Amino acid sequence: MFNGHVNKRGSLEDLFVIGLFIFFFAMLILVGYKIIDSFNTEIQASEVLEQHGKDASAELTSFFPGVIDNSFLFFVVGLGLVTFVSAALVRVHPIFIGVYLVCLVFTIYFCGVFSNVYEAMASSSVLVGLSTNLVFVGSVMSFLPLIVGVFGSLLAIVMYKGWRETE
Repeated sequence: MFNGHVNKRGSLEDLFVIGLFIFFFAMLILVGYKIIDSFNTEIQASEVLEQHGKDASAELTSFFPGVIDNSFLFFVVGLGLVTFVSAALVRVHPIFIGVYLVCLVFTIYFCGVFSNVYEAMASSSVLVGLSTNLVFVGSVMSFLPLIVGVFGSLLAIVMYKGWRETE
């Protein structure tokens, strides 16, 4: 029975926030990789440190292209699944689908801006060598508007299909 209670789980706001989180996490990974790589270069050039310390620093730097890059993909898929599960708990009247679609277009636009900002940063001369090692981060950020569009469309189906008029 629908009692008029506004339920905010799994909404379009969440999709925008997820796009923003993905953008900030990708930027954090890229900048963090640059900092760790520069730090590793300094450690490898140091004559004061033992070889064990240099090996540990090189191993830490090697985590970015493998472990952290794969974790980013897991993070994106996990956020999408959590959004779908929470959207299944929401009942929204189908009359609002038009407003939802207009807002989805704006969300896709802003995710395109986020994607372009990441691409501009990743293609800068300082970061271009490192950004090519982050395969999943670069791929997700290149297709972020498409990913958000697909998630948003599926989210609309999940949210609006479950509505039934009850008395």
